[in-house]
Amino acid sequence: MTASKTVYLLKPKMTISPTIQLDEELLRRSMAGDEEAFVALYRRWQGGIYRFALQMSGSEATAEDVTQEVFIVLMREGHRFDPARGTVSAYLYGIARNHVLRRFQRDRLFVPIAVEDEETSAGKHFVAADDPLGDLTRTEVIESVRQAVLSLPAHYREVVVLCELNEMSYAEAASVLNCAVGTIRSRLHRGRAMLIERLRGQTERGSNPQPVTQMRCFA
Repeated sequence: MTASKTVYLLKPKMTISPTIQLDEELLRRSMAGDEEAFVALYRRWQGGIYRFALQMSGSEATAEDVTQEVFIVLMREGHRFDPARGTVSAYLYGIARNHVLRRFQRDRLFVPIAVEDEETSAGKHFVAADDPLGDLTRTEVIESVRQAVLSLPAHYREVVVLCELNEMSYAEAASVLNCAVGTIRSRLHRGRAMLIERLRGQTERGSNPQPVTQMRCFA
């Protein structure tokens, strides 16, 4: 008989991205009273948090309030952040998500998003100045997508907003929503299907139907 050998496999070391390291360092310094570090952290994530709240609620006022509340909570409770449970960005989005859901429960808020905002304005740069019909068509398509997203149930909408609109990975979204990656996959699959159904329904009712294409997720 030949002696059996025990083979030990070493797990590869986890590499932490510079972005994650920077966020954690800024948070650590913020909790130690460094105002400049807090401002830097705010500038890094304020825009994303605002967009998430806006895409979830459809209300600029709600998005502004939620963004402010997120960073107030961060100032008071940032010491509770646990890097073992996720990134600083996921921690911030998680706070934002909780506040948005509280608004839903309190106000039953499902208000359409205003057409004129940063994204719509940015889109105008891709349309020729002498093409008002093209400009109008693009605006209508953007508004149709927003209305369709807002019509989704909250637990599907938040996954679509995180993965599709904010290009978050399945793992990051799972950290934000405190659920399994498999749950993110299944909710996103269903959310996509519901969103495409709603968009098709809108185009069938409209006078200028636009083709509905398959969405993508950045996993």
